[in-house]
Amino acid sequence: MSTLTATLPADPAQLRPMVYAEVDKLGAQSLLLLHRVALQLELEEVTDRLNTGFDADRAKGRLERLPEIIREARAALHARQAS
Repeated sequence: MSTLTATLPADPAQLRPMVYAEVDKLGAQSLLLLHRVALQLELEEVTDRLNTGFDADRAKGRLERLPEIIREARAALHARQAS
């Protein structure tokens, strides 16, 4: 990649056009790989946000009733399906 030798801008908004230009040069196989890498990065970011949220909820005691809530929801679902 030619951008490896170039000085990278500190502002991500300035980096975006450089990344797009490199993506446009990729062949099909590399593009497929890049897509998988991008999906993995997105998955990791979402997982981190979820973990942070659950940790905060757990610290506030919001998850203590979760098993009871799940049992109630399952019972209601089964009752709805049976009727």
